[in-house]
Amino acid sequence: MPSWLTAQPYAHRGLHDAASGVIENTPSAFRAAIDAGYGIECDVQISADGEAMVHHDFILGRLTRGNSRLDERTAAELKAIEYFASTDRMPVLGELCDLVAGRVPMLVEIKSRFDGDTRLARRTADVLAGYRGPAAAMSFDPAMIAAVREAMPKLPRGLVAMKRDADSPATATSRRAYLGQLFAARPQFLAYRVQDLTTRAPRTARRLLRWPLLTWTVRTPEQRQAAALHADQMIFEGFRP
Repeated sequence: MPSWLTAQPYAHRGLHDAASGVIENTPSAFRAAIDAGYGIECDVQISADGEAMVHHDFILGRLTRGNSRLDERTAAELKAIEYFASTDRMPVLGELCDLVAGRVPMLVEIKSRFDGDTRLARRTADVLAGYRGPAAAMSFDPAMIAAVREAMPKLPRGLVAMKRDADSPATATSRRAYLGQLFAARPQFLAYRVQDLTTRAPRTARRLLRWPLLTWTVRTPEQRQAAALHADQMIFEGFRP
């Protein structure tokens, strides 16, 4: 794994501050992170015409006008939608790459509905194939990571995860399917929820598999201490390390 992956903290969805009108996953938040020298973590969703849109939510309305699913709108339509508290517009991943221009590392989280649709993973890999700066793709969905591996084997790829509840409704069959997808994905690093850092999975990944371990989302002094003790780097929000 490249050394840049764990060299600096990552600003979660950019260095956003809603009170100051800097909204998550917008160009203003990413510029703020670049100016402060932090890596950038961002999310991508798929548009109706197959573009990778930089946005966290599956449905409009929390930060922007509208209430439809993102995948029901074209990229041009999504780029025209107003944010409630910002003059920014929703960028496509290629525009974020142009903005960052290799100045800081990027972690691109590929959102998924776990429905087998890997178009977003393939589009993300296609965009990042033409990017010359440090970047990695990651997802909760191993099928997405497997698609990235197939499309662009040299792109660093990671699994985003958290401790599964003992009463999870997942069946043995679905767990077997998950493990099969994980084998196909062959992730190279793990991004684990900070509250769960001392559980078996992240310890195994870091100590036995020798995967770099990132942790999300660090917000409190206690979580920052846990990240320093049990992870190789943090994805943070709400303060400046």
